[in-house]
Amino acid sequence: MRNRLVLLAGWGLGTAPLQPLADALRGLDERLHVEIEPLPELPGSDPQAWLEELDDRLADNAWLGGWSLGGMLAAELAAYRGERCPGLVTLASNSSFIALDDWPSAMAAETFDAFRQACATEPATILKRFALLCSQGAADARGLSRLLVGGAPHCPPAALLASLDLLASLDTREALQGYAGPQLHLFAGSDALVPATAAGQLLDLLADVEIGLIDNASHAFVLERPHEVAAAIDAFLTEVSDV
Repeated sequence: MRNRLVLLAGWGLGTAPLQPLADALRGLDERLHVEIEPLPELPGSDPQAWLEELDDRLADNAWLGGWSLGGMLAAELAAYRGERCPGLVTLASNSSFIALDDWPSAMAAETFDAFRQACATEPATILKRFALLCSQGAADARGLSRLLVGGAPHCPPAALLASLDLLASLDTREALQGYAGPQLHLFAGSDALVPATAAGQLLDLLADVEIGLIDNASHAFVLERPHEVAAAIDAFLTEVSDV
């Protein structure tokens, strides 16, 4: 179903940040059915369990996409589904959220470990801090962070930690290389969580995929600049459908 796009939410902040983007996409193409899905609340961080849960829950034969962690999961699910996924769109999603020796454009492991430890003791405080990090680089960072926190659902602390541990464990490079369908990967130029240099690293890794950068935009560009993000997605979907 090339006219159906499922967008997975990012960590901790729920589906609200994706709503303006979904509305903008529908405004550009009324034939496009856009669905926003929250992340599962699973007790553990086993990637296979998450993939099986998502595969059972999400519409089959639909384009898969997502923001941040949601995009990483969409990439893994696209490879898992293979021909049952007509295409993939990731938004401010790194191939590895934590820096590796062969993937330096990511968060330092020590920084992530401190964040995870704080989340275990003060999850509400960490969500506010996370919203500020997502908004850093935006024209109105404080206003954007308030929107993110205001729309965040109540998530059990154990589920927050499980999804955070999942985020730490994922490395989507093999999935992206193995998935044969069309791919669009959009990055934000002023992202404080996923360095813009990750776009260049991904371009070196993959051939024949579309990689774009939205300048002067924060990690939360799905909420900050929804019309620009939607225009890039719509142009890609149109280009692919014309091939």
